[in-house]
Amino acid sequence: MSPVPLIFWIVALAHTVLAVCPRPPEIPLATADVQKEEFNIGEEITYHCNPGYVPYSGARRYTCPWSGRWPIVTFRCIPKKCYYPGHLENGVTEHSDLTYQSSIRFSCHPGYILQGKETAQCLADGKWSEKLPKCQPVACPPPPVSEFGALSYRKRVPGNVSVFQDVIEFECLPPLALFGNETAKCLASGNWSELPECRSVECPYPEQIENGFINFALRRTYKYKETVQYGCNPPYELDGASESSCEKTGTWSMKPACRASCAIPVKRATVLYNEQKLKVQDHLRDGIKHGETIWFFCKNKEQQCSYTVPSQCIDGTLSVPACFKERGWFSTLVKTDVADMTPCENIS
Repeated sequence: MSPVPLIFWIVALAHTVLAVCPRPPEIPLATADVQKEEFNIGEEITYHCNPGYVPYSGARRYTCPWSGRWPIVTFRCIPKKCYYPGHLENGVTEHSDLTYQSSIRFSCHPGYILQGKETAQCLADGKWSEKLPKCQPVACPPPPVSEFGALSYRKRVPGNVSVFQDVIEFECLPPLALFGNETAKCLASGNWSELPECRSVECPYPEQIENGFINFALRRTYKYKETVQYGCNPPYELDGASESSCEKTGTWSMKPACRASCAIPVKRATVLYNEQKLKVQDHLRDGIKHGETIWFFCKNKEQQCSYTVPSQCIDGTLSVPACFKERGWFSTLVKTDVADMTPCENIS
């Protein structure tokens, strides 16, 4: 054998025997399972994502080739994602990301207090470092009302504790009057809105009414909400409520008036009264009371029919419609009463 080929064969054999792969390339967010400086041909390594990261692309396993050079490593990892922690009732959840090592911040709306941690971090296992907190309503202390005082209150919602937006209702012990709001609300600050107060109120002796009287009224001052009853002398009628009460302004509520009855200013006529046809001369000699209404019958000469026109008694005054024609005694014997004619509304 020629010495030259032999030398080349020896060099190639030595190179083959001595070929090794160096330390594998470092990959961001990942680590090879075997860590050493040299790898023999045919040895394998496997990349694993670091805690908190998951595979995204590329092959994990690589083999040291005859060339002694590692192939291009395409393996890549990305941060692991945590689940959305959930809706914070009466609060706000602030975050820009939900991946490993990112943080989330919790806060409550005005009137609520955070129970739990203000922040949580996404951990390597894909879970949050803290549980979802709760927003509890601010509590208000009992209002500064003496147990035996004139001002008392009651809650609209049962329970021993008053919280944000709860409402309480106030009342004063008789005969005191309540001034201010009848309710107070528990505010976001933990304080109550403005409370009312109780004051003593007196009304002077009530005024008399014309043509009337006050029932059994003692001549004295009256306390808040005390009442008196009014009445009218015959034949007057009461117009308005018979009762008047002492109000918190120190004045009386609106008092009634006594109104006069009305005489019907015709001697003979048939009218409608309380949905009945009645003759004035027979049934309505005493007239009608204030506020009552009668209907006069008028004649439509063109259609030879009748129609009614109302007239109401207002404090002794009753007007007769211009269309009404009073009939004399003889006319009642020979002519048909307008009230007995066919109603115009029945003529097509």
